[in-house]
Amino acid sequence: MTDTTRRAADILAQRLYAAGCRHAFGMPGGEVLTLVDALEEAGITFTLVKHENAGGFIAEGMHHCDGAPAILVATVGPGAMNAVNVVANAHQDRVPMIVLTGCVDEDEALTYTHQVLDHQAVFQPITKGTFCMSAAGAGIVADKAVSIATEPRCGPVHIDVPISVADAPFPEGAPEPVRANASAVAPSGADAARATAAVATAARPVAIVGLDVLRDRSELLLRAFVEQFSIPVITTYKAKGVIPEDHPMCLGAAGLSPLADKHLLPLVAKADVVLCIGYDPIEMRTGWRDAIDPERQTVIDIAAVPNTHYMHQATLNIVAHTGETLERLAQGQRGRVTWDGGTPAEVKRALAAAFPTDDDWGPAAVIAETRAVMPEGTLATADSGAHRILLSQMWRCDEPRSLIQSSGLCTMGCAVPLAMGLKMGEPDRPVVGFTGDAGFLMVAGELATAAELGLAPILVVFVDASLGLIDMKQRQRGLAKRGVDFARHDMAAIGRAFGGHGHSVKSREELRAALKKALRADRFTVIAAEIAAGDYDGRI
Repeated sequence: MTDTTRRAADILAQRLYAAGCRHAFGMPGGEVLTLVDALEEAGITFTLVKHENAGGFIAEGMHHCDGAPAILVATVGPGAMNAVNVVANAHQDRVPMIVLTGCVDEDEALTYTHQVLDHQAVFQPITKGTFCMSAAGAGIVADKAVSIATEPRCGPVHIDVPISVADAPFPEGAPEPVRANASAVAPSGADAARATAAVATAARPVAIVGLDVLRDRSELLLRAFVEQFSIPVITTYKAKGVIPEDHPMCLGAAGLSPLADKHLLPLVAKADVVLCIGYDPIEMRTGWRDAIDPERQTVIDIAAVPNTHYMHQATLNIVAHTGETLERLAQGQRGRVTWDGGTPAEVKRALAAAFPTDDDWGPAAVIAETRAVMPEGTLATADSGAHRILLSQMWRCDEPRSLIQSSGLCTMGCAVPLAMGLKMGEPDRPVVGFTGDAGFLMVAGELATAAELGLAPILVVFVDASLGLIDMKQRQRGLAKRGVDFARHDMAAIGRAFGGHGHSVKSREELRAALKKALRADRFTVIAAEIAAGDYDGRI
């Protein structure tokens, strides 16, 4: 296709290709056929999914592998509305996503009402930006969308593409800008000097590390920094593995577990210097609100954006690249020992005792046995529910982005499609997705997509025929049991019905055998781990 015949949709697709995008997911309607054609012509493979919500999570899984913005395509009206949950999730979980929707042309909408609604009004509060593309502005809109989606903190951007605009010729000489990314910066001046002095003199420092470190690719600098100053590290769930979790300085993850907080929050309270490194408290439960006190502690926020969340307040708020900042704070300083009393090591031992791995059976045994069987380099996903809280404390991560979950929005139905996206992006690595039975039933139809794509993730389903976490909260409040239980369905048979393998297991031995078979399988495997209702009591 020559420059003079390029459509506006081609300009958009080519810009997405230039940003590294190679896959798009969605459910097409007549209004987005030109968009799908343009994506394919640009070298971006379009994959038909069974529901737009799951398609967005598959796209996110791919993003965690290749680093490019995720692409979700939805048609006018109901297609766009099906995408609302996953777009809100991308907004709260800081996932760069380009959401492409078709829409009825403006002139036609003046007298035509079928499926016509204001997509931009719907997506405005759950995206970083929303645009309606014009033919002459296709290049500018495309570049703005990619830039805004990938700027800190990352998130989704929506583009509404009218039917006639997608097909319209791109005007010769219309702008096609490509803005360069901003360079990483280190802090300077008085605040940098105060932070350097605080680190140099800290007797009981603690670091709380979040997702910005991964975006900045500062993992090695972070590890060198905490080793130099003997600083214990707590991570958010999405930052798990930023330091290998068997490292003596790593105290594991925090976010939703009151049992873990029982050991971690007192340590944070004893610290004299708290370094919040790329920390985004959107992942944290209310127990972490005002858990850090700048009146009696030196609290240093090093993040991509200013602290406007007020989950805690800071002594110093350094808006800068995390790695560059840590290098600046470490310059000219010698390493030393902190926490003379050994408290962090005691906390690490207490956490290990709080989440034992030797249960005969139950959700903790399922997690421990799976971790023992799965080889190093395994990628994992988790759905929302009681199992996710337990898994996030027990599952050892040796590298970043090796356990993917919905931490900001905590939405159900994400683990299966996330695992599919990871397997597409890393076909030679083992991938295991953990989901509750309710979350699995939400997206079971997407197993058909896994079969069509020839994907072979392992899907472990915790089968207790209940919304376990909600049931627990219901009982804690002394309420009658209502609306949390459902029938025990044959999840393994569902897997087989969609062309995969399926096993039901009720013991560690049966689980171990099923996992070993699944690792050799050329198709996806559903392993239904039958556990008892109430098995999470006292464990999370």
